[in-house]
Amino acid sequence: MSPTMNAPLSVEQLLPQLDHAHLDHLEEEAIFILREVAASFERPALLFSGGKDSCVVLRLAEKAFKLRPDRSQPNEFKGKLPFPLLHVDTGHNFPEVIEFRDRRVAEMGERLVVGHLEDSIKRGTIRLAHPLESRNGHQTVTLLEAIEEHRFDCLI
Repeated sequence: MSPTMNAPLSVEQLLPQLDHAHLDHLEEEAIFILREVAASFERPALLFSGGKDSCVVLRLAEKAFKLRPDRSQPNEFKGKLPFPLLHVDTGHNFPEVIEFRDRRVAEMGERLVVGHLEDSIKRGTIRLAHPLESRNGHQTVTLLEAIEEHRFDCLI
């Protein structure tokens, strides 16, 4: 085995041809869209599951709506998002994902609305064919119930 096999590499070494200007443009465009959407609706919410995709959108939302009082600390933001975060919990998530979701929301000081699929089952709006049936296909009912309960008019 080569002694350099596990040597740490920088992004520049791995992707020397990467054009950061293109990534900056994409980020600016995403931030613009988030601001336009938030300004166009009265009661938007940002879907946040704690997964990689929603973490990226959450970070973009921070950049779009929060202040960075100290530019030398690019990961520190002040202020609040103009909308709550919304998660539909199937009850089948890994505990670590829920812990991460809750920790991230607490770190940011944001409001998290959670629609629980289990509550929809108890209300009778969802009926599983058997207890081990996948709940993924039933999330829409719980999502619609959360939208109605909180009167969201847009989901990001």
